[in-house]
Amino acid sequence: MSKHSINNDALVVLEDGRCFGGESFGAAGTSFGEAVFTTGMTGYQETLTDPSYHRQVVVMTAPQIGNTGWNGEDNESGRIWVSGFVVRDLTGIDSNWRSSGSLQQQLIDQGIVAVQGIDTRALTRHLRDRGAMRVGLFTGDDAARPREQLVALVNEQPRMAGAYLAGEVSTSEPYVVEAVGEQKFTVAAIDLGIKSSTPEQMAARGMRVHVLPATASMEEVRAVNPDGIFFSNGPGDPAAAGDAVALMQQALEAKLPVFGICFGNQILGRALGLGTYKLKFGHRGVNVPVRDKATGRIEITSQNHGFAVDAPTEGHTDTPYGRVEVSHVCVNDDVVEGLRCLDVPAFSVQHHPEAAAGPHDAGYLFDRFADMMTSQKEQTNA
Repeated sequence: MSKHSINNDALVVLEDGRCFGGESFGAAGTSFGEAVFTTGMTGYQETLTDPSYHRQVVVMTAPQIGNTGWNGEDNESGRIWVSGFVVRDLTGIDSNWRSSGSLQQQLIDQGIVAVQGIDTRALTRHLRDRGAMRVGLFTGDDAARPREQLVALVNEQPRMAGAYLAGEVSTSEPYVVEAVGEQKFTVAAIDLGIKSSTPEQMAARGMRVHVLPATASMEEVRAVNPDGIFFSNGPGDPAAAGDAVALMQQALEAKLPVFGICFGNQILGRALGLGTYKLKFGHRGVNVPVRDKATGRIEITSQNHGFAVDAPTEGHTDTPYGRVEVSHVCVNDDVVEGLRCLDVPAFSVQHHPEAAAGPHDAGYLFDRFADMMTSQKEQTNA
């Protein structure tokens, strides 16, 4: 048992009736969400504060969590976004020199229900075989209620398919991340659930980034006089994000350089007339292999998504905005991992090139965005 104090007995209840007993180590109470697993061996703080995990209960496949405590530098947003947290073993030692507190205390302070001491390997295999599904975390007296009542409560919860969540996690007011050193570009970044590392990566390349709410109009985008527009990661079903799709289409019509990641990749796909669909259990972790079709290079990437673009991985597809091709594919399952427009300045990837936490194999994509904006400027001034 962890050296941390354990509050109550707890129960993890899946919508199909499978139950796992454990021990509560976060806030007391009950929480619901979509059960998903992430294969990252590190980076739990970045995971917990990633807005893309809104309304999800995250299961960590790494067996021991909490070793590095909690610090004030690695948050990807201003709060923890997960609905709940499930681990095999909460360590009793916070042993990193940057640690300013414990993972457990942060979960308690922010009201996040968390369970430890369950067989996370068995739970992960179940989700892999049956697919991501609704789940309830019950602690204290709630965990003692009849199982059939708890399963019924879980099945009353909304599904992720059809959910529009970007507006719930987006900034309510615009803000600016200044370029580091000489300013070379101005970027309008549409916050659909943006991680703080993303505008920092752009700022490091001389981009002054205006982060705009998910509801931003093209008039608001044009008001910052951008050289390019960026569509961020975010939670929910892209099929429900009609406003973002419409804004993307306006950007394509204006031939404004476009870069999208994760949810932004799906938004570009839908703007082009491609479909999207829900994956069985998604890609979540910092070790997902992706092949760049142009070079054949395999990149190890950071990912967090449950939906994907439906497009042929060979040849090109004709769209109202010209031709588009799939630029990257997942080595594990051939899921579309990137789109490249051939007749307008736009591209996107499904993975997270800011890689917080994770490998930096895909960091060059921010440079590609800069190159695209430079080329567009040159064509405009020619």
